[in-house]
Formats: sequence, structure tokens, C-alpha cells
Amino acid sequence: MESRKRREKFRTAAIILLLVLLFPIIASAAASVLPSADTLLFFAAGTSAALSAGNIFHSENISSDNKIFLEEGPDEPSGNIDIITAEKPAFTIDDTNMLSFGAPGIPNSSDEEKYVSDESFDAGPRPYPEDIEDRDGIITSVHYGSFKGDDYIDLDIAGQVRNVTSVPNEKLLAESRLAPDISIEKNGEPQILIMHTHTTESYEPYERDFYDSSFISRTTDERMNMVAVGEAIAVQLEEAGIGVIHNTVMHDYPSYNGSYDRSRETVQSILKEYPSIKIVLDIHRDAIERADGERIAPIADINGRNAAQIMIISGCDDGTMDMPDHMKNFRFACMLQRQLESDYKGLTRPILFDYRKYNQDLTTGSILIEVGGHANSIDQAVYSGELIGRSLAECLT
Repeated sequence: MESRKRREKFRTAAIILLLVLLFPIIASAAASVLPSADTLLFFAAGTSAALSAGNIFHSENISSDNKIFLEEGPDEPSGNIDIITAEKPAFTIDDTNMLSFGAPGIPNSSDEEKYVSDESFDAGPRPYPEDIEDRDGIITSVHYGSFKGDDYIDLDIAGQVRNVTSVPNEKLLAESRLAPDISIEKNGEPQILIMHTHTTESYEPYERDFYDSSFISRTTDERMNMVAVGEAIAVQLEEAGIGVIHNTVMHDYPSYNGSYDRSRETVQSILKEYPSIKIVLDIHRDAIERADGERIAPIADINGRNAAQIMIISGCDDGTMDMPDHMKNFRFACMLQRQLESDYKGLTRPILFDYRKYNQDLTTGSILIEVGGHANSIDQAVYSGELIGRSLAECLT
């Protein structure tokens, strides 16, 4: 009996010694095949965001025409996703309208006000590159349809709201039915201010299925950035006889940090000079990117032409933002959302109603509009600007 116990102790000690000797070899081999710590942390962050937004997995049925049709589930889009390439991971993160992974240094709709630490993001001139044809990553065109889930509110007639606040859905639905306190006059005086906190946000040069990672999706070239989109909106309003000021100051150049402070000063100055202004539109674009680097271009087929899908953001006051009239902005956002969806079905993603400020305390007609994302083409974005202008003129006159 004692002899067997001694043998078992010897065997255990030998196994432990062997594991200690082999551990460096095992660890080295594991490090060569496993993702880096940064990759794991980034994926974990994305997984956490997905879990907070809804389901992280969805069922996929791949059809012969290389499209993935999503089976509807809680917080999942209905409709289809056009896949540019057949190479897909074994699973995919739920494509909810707010699950946006901004590329490094490119804040998206969920973190518009974040500060960037990369000095190269702020420094130097920003002409649009002459050559960005390297195929460094995939662009996938996605149409976001209607959504299901407790966060989503179906508006009367058309459109949806995504409510990520503690305000009851029933209250928001009631507010959405109230007309905004906005009276537009065609008297030659400015009624609407169009501006850009992040003026240099820009797009792909043309509609395509790849991107060049050397381009950080910002430029001072007004033909390719938010100025072009804002101008498309302004043209339609002016043609409808509505007075417009389109401010093209680049509040995010040469430094991104402090953009909202600078744009606030601009808006306050213009409102003081032109008290006739009732509406302030801050026009941006989103940045939607999966953890594996695949960029998403949200699109809608409008009259046989691809338009960049848009998303209105209406801020809610959590009691600390000094926005007592935020619901008046929300009523305006809902009026425009209904008009856009009635005129051009599928053009919009749900309104985001969230605890954001974005200088929306300055008027009771202040909203932020995301026109597509950094993977959309400039033509898609400008086309959406035209559509926004037409619908806005229609619902205001």
C-alpha cells in the first residue's frame, strides 16, 4: 500500500515537472496563433456593445445571388444585406442601426464628441487624395429596414424612433404626434441654418466594394466633404423659396478636438445676427465598421438610384444638459422623419433619441443628421442631401 502511494506521488511530481518544463514552449506556440491582446480587447468591447444593443448572433440563409437574408428576431433588421464578397466569418455581429464600430481615429454616431489622441489625425493639410485605389479592406452595402424590439417605436404614417432613454415609449409617441413650434416665412429672411461641426468628414470617391486604408475619410476639399451634402440640401430649400444660410466653416480643422465648442460659437453668432432663423441642421456622416475591418455603406434604392441612408439624432436631457425644450426638437425630428419615409421609403434609419446634447439647446428646431457613412460614395451622399432638402421643404410649406 505504501509502495503504491509512493509511486502515485512520484508520478504526480513527474507530471508537474514536465508541465513546468513545457510551459514556455506551449505559451510561445499559443501566442503565435491567438489574436493579440489589443485584438481581443477590441473584440470584447464590440461584443459588449452588441449585447447591450440586442442579439449578437443572427441566423443567415445564403442565397444563390450572393445575398444574406436575415431572419427577423429581437432588434434585428428585416430585409437583406448585399454581400460584396463570399468570405464571411463563422458568425457576424448583429447589424442594428446603432452598432457602429468607428475606425481608429474616426468617431462615429455613438461617440461624436469623443476626443482623439492620435496627433496625426489633427495635423497637416487635408486635400482629397489623388490615388486611393489600394484594396486594403472590404466595403459591404447594407440596407437597414424596420426594426423590432422594446427600444423601437413605430411612428404614425411612417418612420421609427429608437429610444435609448428612460422616457416611456408611450410619452414619446404622444410627443411625436404634436406639431413642432416652427413657422416658416417666405419673406426673404433666413429661416434655416445649415452647418457642420465636423465639416471635413468625407466619403469614398465612387461606389465600390473596397477601401484604401491610407485615407482617413477626412478632407478640406469641399467637393468631397460635408459641404457638398449641405449645399445639396440648401439648393432644394432655396428653390422652394425658403431662406437659407449654409455655413461652411471647418470647425474640425486643423484640430478635431473642441469642434463642438467652435461650432457652438458659430451658431450663436449667426442666430444673434439673424433672429429669423427657426431651424439649425448639423449635417454629418457616420462611420460604421465591423471589428474585422469590414466597412458598411448604408444604402437605399430611391427611384432606381442608390442613396446613402440617413439617421436623425435628437438629444434628450438627463437633467444635467440645460435642454428644457428638447422635446420640441424631437417633434421636429419626427415630422421630418415621417415626411422622408413617406416620400422615399427606406431612406431613413430610425431616429436616435438619446442623452446627447450636440448644441441642440440653441433652438427648438435643432437636429443632427448623419448622411450615410465613410464607406458610402460622395454621389450617394449628395443625392441624399437633395432628398432631405425636398422633403424638408415639403413638410415646412
